[in-house]
Amino acid sequence: MPVRDHSVPAEVLDRREGRYGEVVLRRRGELLEIIANGCFLMDTHDGRSERLLMDAALERLTADAPAVLIGGLGVGFSLAHAAAEPRWGRIAVAEREGAIIDWHRAGPLAAISAAALADRRVVLLHTDLVAYLAGTGDRYDALCLDIDNGPDWTVDEANDALYGPAGLAAARACLNPGGILAVWSAQPSAAFEQALRTAGFTEVQTTEIPVGRGVPDVVHLGRRP
Repeated sequence: MPVRDHSVPAEVLDRREGRYGEVVLRRRGELLEIIANGCFLMDTHDGRSERLLMDAALERLTADAPAVLIGGLGVGFSLAHAAAEPRWGRIAVAEREGAIIDWHRAGPLAAISAAALADRRVVLLHTDLVAYLAGTGDRYDALCLDIDNGPDWTVDEANDALYGPAGLAAARACLNPGGILAVWSAQPSAAFEQALRTAGFTEVQTTEIPVGRGVPDVVHLGRRP
């Protein structure tokens, strides 16, 4: 995997001011980084977290060709891993930042996502996930969220609603019965586990993702009964 070395200066490849603030694509050595409103969002160092996010949801499903909604395109690891799995049926990705979509369609991140975006199962939705969940009539068997650094560390204050009662109710309503909600987080959150239970999710659990040092990343999981 590419080496993460913060002593290497970062080169700004693109900087955009959009509806939701500033988003920046940087290159640091071998890595590409996405910065949103001055907050580090993710880079291309290691896709273990994204792969576990998708796998943790899929292994809990029994439906044939289950449909999945991925919240956040990011650097494309979640999408690429989902498209490499033939068991998934419809694969939708909600991404609100037009710049990130551009970087995947005709920019440096195409190296990760080009094959996935060409997959006939994949639909790319240029939309805000919070608004989409509140208004869509679409239903999925899995909802995999990786749009923030976790429920307790959102990139945009507007995303806080996603992890509260109204947002979790909308996420639950978007799932078919037996569907799985999987939420990536940079740290465990006992409060979010309780919020999932309060919102009516069952089989709530937290799966750890070992990291080199510090608190492990996690995936919070819950099932719609």
